[in-house]
Amino acid sequence: MVSLGCDKNRVDAELMLGSLISSNYNIVRDEEEADIIIVNTCGFIESAKQESIDAILEYSKKKDDGRLKVLIASGCLAERYSDELMEEIPELDAAVGTGDYMKIEGIIDEVIKDKKRVKRIGNIDYDVDLEGSRVLTTQKFTAYVKIAEGCNNSCSYCIIPKLRGIYRSRSLGNIEREVKQLAQNGTKEIILVAQDITKYGSDLYGRKMLVSLIKKLSLISEIDWIRLMYCYPEDVDDELIQEIKNNDKVCKYIDLPLQHINDEILYNMRRLSNKKGITSLINKLRENIPDIIIRTSLIVGFPGETDEQFNELYDFLAQYQLDRVGVFIYSQEEDTEAALYKNQIDEKTKKKRQRNLISLQKKISRNKNKANIGKTFRVLVDGTNDKGMITGRTYGDAPDIDGRIYITKGADLKLGEFVDVNIKEAYDYDMAGEVNYESS
Repeated sequence: MVSLGCDKNRVDAELMLGSLISSNYNIVRDEEEADIIIVNTCGFIESAKQESIDAILEYSKKKDDGRLKVLIASGCLAERYSDELMEEIPELDAAVGTGDYMKIEGIIDEVIKDKKRVKRIGNIDYDVDLEGSRVLTTQKFTAYVKIAEGCNNSCSYCIIPKLRGIYRSRSLGNIEREVKQLAQNGTKEIILVAQDITKYGSDLYGRKMLVSLIKKLSLISEIDWIRLMYCYPEDVDDELIQEIKNNDKVCKYIDLPLQHINDEILYNMRRLSNKKGITSLINKLRENIPDIIIRTSLIVGFPGETDEQFNELYDFLAQYQLDRVGVFIYSQEEDTEAALYKNQIDEKTKKKRQRNLISLQKKISRNKNKANIGKTFRVLVDGTNDKGMITGRTYGDAPDIDGRIYITKGADLKLGEFVDVNIKEAYDYDMAGEVNYESS
């Protein structure tokens, strides 16, 4: 299984693996040993699409020596371009869309027994209450939990609603059962994900239920950290802010996908937020939770973005000093409203603006890390680097996308263990420190 793209896609891949293991398939880590390869694809932006296509083409070569019997593309790219993929890549045996991944065993049977090429797409509004176990592709002490699927927002640049369907919340009980099972198997940190977790429950229960869900999950004794990803700013209300503030299990960390700060750009993006609301929310979060870590994603080069509008975004980041920032170049995606906008920005300008924002954020991050020297943080030990140094994460660091703590002194630490680390050194995105045994 090769899973690309977002962590919501990762959850789908883990469910496929769990389903296949329950049907007595053996999962191997080395593709050279595999009879079947599934590439779980992303189709969100151009770079992600190309990565997915390159992976499928690379694995298709393994059919030449006869070892690989079945090659399957699943996920968003398969949902969006199944006809093109099947036509252009004859080695591809099946294209499985975003709503049919749990039928994977039957699809493999069709390919092998009936010697057919299979296409299963179009089931984008499937029932999201999950059944069956997952095979985690993360360390067992950290797991992503998808609490909803689809999206009702109509952002002009985004294809996701056409690939994932309308917003559909899982039931409270269904999520709670999954998290209890994960906890029994050693999970200590759960990361709640969806296209927008702040709308959780509004479709199913008639009102937002994220805080109710957090309270329920907090009662599971084995869970130490609950991390919130993808909270649309317009739906972060006082109830949620107070829950983050007062619930010791909720990481003082929030991901707010802002995308821009200029009101005209936000309007053309069909975002529901505006500059006044965004800045007011940031101030309120910091006033109520002084140690909160705010992560965001920003898009540069949106059609019609002027130098003045980009400078407004740059000045906003310089003033508000957000803790974690991902900067993406606008991708002109077919079948989206923004793809038809006039005044598309040339690639050279987009890349220059991206470099400028990244350079600014690098300085902000370095200064924030330097301010942490001498402080002690609770750290989840989660791996080693290529030099054998033990690494971990604080409450302010999500896996894979944020910084790391390098533990320079600390014997016999175990993966999944929490320790207190006193910060001694700071870098652009990472920090290093020693275990504080007195507080640990």
